[in-house]
Parts: sequence; C-alpha cells; structure tokens
Amino acid sequence: MEYKRVLTIQDISCFGQCSGTVALPIISACGHECCIIPSAVLSTHTGGFEGFTFCDLTEELPKIMKHWVDTDIMFDCVYTGYLGSVKQIEYVAQIMNSCLIDGGLRIVDPAMADNGKLYTGFDEKYVEAMKWLCAQADVILPNITEACLLTDTEYPDVVDQAFVNKLLSDLDQLCGGCVILTGVSFQEGKTGVMIYESGFCSYYEHDYLAPGSHGTGDIFASAFVGGMMNDIGAVNAACVAADFTVNCIRGTRDDEDHWYGVKFEPQIPTLIEMLKESEEETAEE
Repeated sequence: MEYKRVLTIQDISCFGQCSGTVALPIISACGHECCIIPSAVLSTHTGGFEGFTFCDLTEELPKIMKHWVDTDIMFDCVYTGYLGSVKQIEYVAQIMNSCLIDGGLRIVDPAMADNGKLYTGFDEKYVEAMKWLCAQADVILPNITEACLLTDTEYPDVVDQAFVNKLLSDLDQLCGGCVILTGVSFQEGKTGVMIYESGFCSYYEHDYLAPGSHGTGDIFASAFVGGMMNDIGAVNAACVAADFTVNCIRGTRDDEDHWYGVKFEPQIPTLIEMLKESEEETAEE
C-alpha cells in the first residue's frame, strides 16, 4: 500500500466525537498521513449542548494555503466536511486547485441538511455554492436530503427505487464523478448506501439502528476516504465504511451517558482488519 497524504477541511468540535476529531484518527488508522485545516473551533458540537463557544477561522484558510503553496506542500486527496459559509466554500475550491497533486482526489461531503431540512444558518445561497463545489468533485457523499437540495428535487414522503434512480442520474449530471448516496432505505429496519460510478449502480444494505447518533456521517465519510486511499475502490470503500459505522453505533447504543457521539475508537482494529481483507480481495481480482 502506498503511503498517501490526505487533507481534510472541516470544523473541530473539541468535545463530541465528530468532524475533525473523527476524521484525523480514522484516516490515520487507515495508514495515511492526515492533515487538517480547521474551518472553525467549537468547544462542543451543537447537537444537544448549550453555551458552546465558537471561533470562526474563515480568514485563516487563504493564509494557510499561501504558506503551503510557498512551501510546496501538496496532497493526494482533499476531503471536505462541514463548511460554515459560502466564503469557506470559495476558499476550499482554491485550496483544491492549488494544493492537490496531479490526479489528486477531491471528495466532498456536502454536510448541510438532514431529515428534509437545512441545518441552522444555511440558506439557498449556501446550497448554490455547494452545488458549485460538488460540480468540481471526483466523489460526493450526500444523504437523501442533501441530494434533493443539490438537484432541486422535492423531498419525498416515501423513497422508492424509481426515485433513487432519478436522484442518482441528476447527481451524476451535477458531479460527473462518483456518487455515494447514504441513508437509502427500502424496507423497515434496514438502510443502506447506493454507489453510482461510471454508469454502474450498486446497493449495500445493512441494519438500521435507531436512534440516530451524532457524528456517524463523519465516521462513515472518514472511513470511506481511508478506503479510497487504500485503493480498494468506491464500492468496497463504501461497504467497509458502512459496516464500520454500524459497529460503532452498536457498540455505543446501550450507554445512555454517551449520547453525544459514538465510541468509534474501540472499533478501529476491526476497521483495519476489514481494510486488509478488502485489499487482499481487490488484489486477487
């Protein structure tokens, strides 16, 4: 396995097991150097906490980029998570254009909405900016709500195969790369991931474990990025990431005191083992 350098751009919630504090250890555990540009620093994430602190680092992004360009620091992959503003999206595009090696991978998680609604603080201008960023990506990882916003599709009461097929086709028109659509459920008690790449569609179904947990989207995306860096392909990376995320939720659900996130750390050895198995299978194909 080639040792690679990944840059992730997203916020740091100092407590809460999400965003940058999830991406850094997971991608590193996958065997690669993980660097980070924090878009903001919060004392905790915003889900269920009151009185949290927030430090906006938007104007630090171009300064960091300039130093890296001057120092010739480059990356094999840039992976973006939660971005707080249109201006940050603009800076992220500049960083991708300036700091990626030739053929480097652009992976965008358009973290802006869920359950049919935009996150607090986002508006239509932000959605349009995210469409623009996704159009430049090699891989996008939207959930159903985000996919609807990116394609100007009305959020449905019921998700069926025909709806998902149309959504994937529209996302392909937007991105032109690989689409990883999460939270795709066709039956009660199950959910899954739809992978659309080069005209081919795959679906990986797994158990749905309620209630939802903070940070699981970041866990999935980070494990997916790690899999892609290990050259196992988008389908295998999505399957490994899904299994890892389910394991993390299952290992936390009985601990009522751990409501703010999931215990992903004890599952990292399992993630490494799953990646090794997938690498061996890929090598045999």
